[in-house]
Parts: sequence; structure tokens; C-alpha cells
Amino acid sequence: MIRMLCALLLATPAVAEDWRPLTGPGITAALSARVLGYDGGATQNFFADGRTLYEVAGAPSWGRWRVEGDRYCSQWPPREAWVCYGVEAEAAGLDLRFVGDSGEVTTGRYQDLQ
Repeated sequence: MIRMLCALLLATPAVAEDWRPLTGPGITAALSARVLGYDGGATQNFFADGRTLYEVAGAPSWGRWRVEGDRYCSQWPPREAWVCYGVEAEAAGLDLRFVGDSGEVTTGRYQDLQ
């Protein structure tokens, strides 16, 4: 959770061009059994069974993910609360970004498409 929050704080503001919001089924399809890479070398694996593994500098952090309505939600122990984000796809199809309620943006790139 702390690693994801750090990534959010370092992210750039949202820009409307060349991005399209995803709906629930699109979010599930975009994340299930996929791996995203983030600035700074972190990666996040989204397992189809709802587990997620966030790794940076060899340090793993296991959490859970799910889709609620048209939002991606994650939960990172020891916290029980789920935090949700809008998800947008870049027009070229290589990047996804997560948009928080206050406008913070984290952008990831598919590692399995490079």
C-alpha cells in the first residue's frame, strides 16, 4: 500500500488527450493475468484470481484487487479498506492509468507487450 501511495504521489496530473475511460468489463480484461511496469522499476502482477503482487527493488507486497462498477479497487494488508480508482487506456494500447478521486494519476505500461 505504501509503495502504491508513493507511486501516486510521484505521478503526473491527468491529461484528457489520447486516453479513454474503461468500464468494468474493460478493466477486468485489461488487468486479469497481466503485468504492469511503473516509473522507478516497480512492477505489479494482477492475477486472475484477485491477488496482486507489487514489487520494487526485489521487495514483494501482496494485496487483492477487484472491479466494482467501473472502477479498479485494491486492498493491501494489514489494512482492510479497499481503495478504488478509475482506469483509462492509452490509444496505442500499451499504457493504463489509474485515476484517484482527488485527480492523482499513476501510469503503468504492459510488461508482457514489449
